[in-house]
Amino acid sequence: MRHSVLFATAFATLVSTSTFAAEAELPGKGITVQPFQSTISEEAFQTLLVSRGLEKLGYTVNKPSEVDYNVGYTSLAAGDVTFTAVNWQPLHDDMYAAAGGDKKFYREGTFVTGAAQGYLIDKKTAEQYHIKSIDQLKDPKIAKLFDTNGDGKADLTGCTPGWGCEAVINHQIDAYGLSNNVVHNQGNYAAMMADTITRYKEGKPILYYTWTPYWVSDVLKPGKDVVWLQVPFSSLPGEQKDIDTKLPNGMNYGFPVNTMHIVANKAWAEKNPAAAKLFSVMKLPIADINAQNAMMHAGKASEADIQGHVDGWIKAHQQQFDGWVKEALAAQK
Repeated sequence: MRHSVLFATAFATLVSTSTFAAEAELPGKGITVQPFQSTISEEAFQTLLVSRGLEKLGYTVNKPSEVDYNVGYTSLAAGDVTFTAVNWQPLHDDMYAAAGGDKKFYREGTFVTGAAQGYLIDKKTAEQYHIKSIDQLKDPKIAKLFDTNGDGKADLTGCTPGWGCEAVINHQIDAYGLSNNVVHNQGNYAAMMADTITRYKEGKPILYYTWTPYWVSDVLKPGKDVVWLQVPFSSLPGEQKDIDTKLPNGMNYGFPVNTMHIVANKAWAEKNPAAAKLFSVMKLPIADINAQNAMMHAGKASEADIQGHVDGWIKAHQQQFDGWVKEALAAQK
């Protein structure tokens, strides 16, 4: 009997020691990570997915800070935050460069591909007046169709200041000679889009800017409810000025198709090779973000709901997720 007790004690000690050893070997043990995202709550899904990967590496990950992108990049360069999972390229290139660019940031791999953006109008008005390009709004009669406040000008549901898209829209309104006929409405995007959708449901013409991944294109479906407008030629501001936005099929929607990246503080990434590796290998299909964003728009938008969406995604892609973690751990050796 005494031997079996001794054996059981020795075995228990061995198990607890090996468990401790396994935990001690995790590269992130004792290190706290601070992510940032913008105030767009739909960005939480991809941010939290990266946070989960870091937790598997032993890091303690705080809840994401929600700040304007330009503030976020400056904080990231200073090391006050650790990473973001919502760097848009080339849309954020000016902010990225202004905060220190590649000298301050670690950016390897591509997290999301195929992020489109541009201008849309309702299909009914497009077909009735044969509107295919935004420069047709130079015609006061066409512009007036989209007037929501009686000033005779087209009202464009635009972009919240600080997102990056507002600089492109303002630049293009000038470049395409639309300043006299189009007003770029800026403010709370979600609230403005709610009004725009209401107008659409009332059968009124609508003109708006949006992007994918986001829930708007799940409610107003391009090709069915609305159509993308083309632009007469490529024209972008700042760091993007030399980009040709014309697609291989000859269409030009004014914005290049963006990629999204995980960006970390460079000094931190150099000290944390496992995390850096994780950032470089993670990939998320844009269709999965659209689907999750649509669930949020349908009312499943609490923190618990979003955590549940992340759990569900990991469970459905367990092998891939575990593979990322394994690759990341191997980089630490």
